[in-house]
Amino acid sequence: MTLADAHLPVYDVVMRHEQRVPVSAAVVWSALQRADLGGSLVTRTLLTLRGLRRPGATRRLTLATLPEAGFLLLGERPGREIAFGLVGRFWTPSGGRVRVPPAEFRDFARPGHAKVMWTFTVEDEGPGAARLATETRVACADAASRRRFRLYWLCVRPFSGLMRRAMLRAVAHAAARAPV
Repeated sequence: MTLADAHLPVYDVVMRHEQRVPVSAAVVWSALQRADLGGSLVTRTLLTLRGLRRPGATRRLTLATLPEAGFLLLGERPGREIAFGLVGRFWTPSGGRVRVPPAEFRDFARPGHAKVMWTFTVEDEGPGAARLATETRVACADAASRRRFRLYWLCVRPFSGLMRRAMLRAVAHAAARAPV
């Protein structure tokens, strides 16, 4: 069972992206830990617009700093998978984020809210190759939040995909530069 299946088995929306990286899975995992996920202009801009990054911030966005942006670390399988969550009213200008303890994430179901879960996985694909993937799942608590989120998602989905692909490229680039 994946961390996504353990923490958000039922969802309304899913987005998946992956990239093959021509280095070992261990090197990719190490690069995932240190890569600046917010380094691209697209990612910096989108995170700033959503209030997950301060305008002009110079601090790198890494897996270690995601909790400072409000993401909950939900679980990790070292070397293979890591999962983060966020609860809010993402269709509102402020995002309406709600602090929820990680242990309460799975069962959180307050009407008018949605949960998002974001994972990174690294899989060995044989000698000197790995598959790096990210998956985003969203579950809305009720029909009203589902309608609001789907309208919001129509607008932001393409940009969310751009951001996820930029993050995968950042990790792949960091892995390619890793000392052998």
